[in-house]
Amino acid sequence: MTPEELIKKIRKIEIKTKALSHQIFAGEYHSAFKGRGMAFSEVREYQWGDDVRSMDWNVTARLRSPYVKVFEEERELTVVLLVDVSRSGLFGTEGQTKRERIAEIAAVLSFSAILNNDKVGALFFSDHVEKFIPPKKGRSHLLHIIREMLQLEPTSDGTDISEALRFLTGALKKKCTAFILSDMIDVDASGAPRYEDALKVAAGRHDLSIIKVHDPRERTLVPVGLVHIKDAETGRGSWINTDSAKVRRSYSAWFDELGRREERLFNKYKIDSVDIATDSDYVKGLMALFARK
Repeated sequence: MTPEELIKKIRKIEIKTKALSHQIFAGEYHSAFKGRGMAFSEVREYQWGDDVRSMDWNVTARLRSPYVKVFEEERELTVVLLVDVSRSGLFGTEGQTKRERIAEIAAVLSFSAILNNDKVGALFFSDHVEKFIPPKKGRSHLLHIIREMLQLEPTSDGTDISEALRFLTGALKKKCTAFILSDMIDVDASGAPRYEDALKVAAGRHDLSIIKVHDPRERTLVPVGLVHIKDAETGRGSWINTDSAKVRRSYSAWFDELGRREERLFNKYKIDSVDIATDSDYVKGLMALFARK
């Protein structure tokens, strides 16, 4: 991609997603992601009607006069986008690859956060953390994130969601609002998600949401005879007879079972999630996710 093409693409995404953030998501985002708890503000003298549970007994004893602690809502949030840049994201049959759809959704979330005066950061991962952009405010910072989403060339093809989650847990000590944007295809030999342990720790520390992006063609095989398929991340290939109804059923059943396992896992740790196809309207998906927060 030439610099001119990159600038044009960034501008196109900015215009589209900024408009969506202003017109549709600003209110929903603000309602869904309010300040997380109360932060200590100051100590002042006790006044008639103050809650005695707010008494600061140490100050009261030292000054020999009743004092209370004053708290205020923590309004400013820190938002971190965990963006999957593994090679499987380059797949797309509906005019847009999974990675392009992820970039667009991430841009909408970023603009919504900026409108809400929140800090935004991004963590790009494959089977390791490719790049981490610490949370900051401002349009120039946001455009830097979008540019990286479009032009970053990962050094590895694979996917390891656990690595991204462990990095998040280690890098941000204070609670943040984090979104995982990925196809979530990261399983062991039995077909079970490999990232449960890291997910459990991250969900216990941060407000985690998962935005799963898939291409419709991934989940069903079209009967077109004998075809050679290749795993984009491992490079392993295999011949498949797509005319076989049994093969097509087995293929679809594998994806269905993976979806059920993911749903059980997310429910177990009370993580909100949404599954968005590359050919669907992601606006409805994000609105539904916000409504559940």
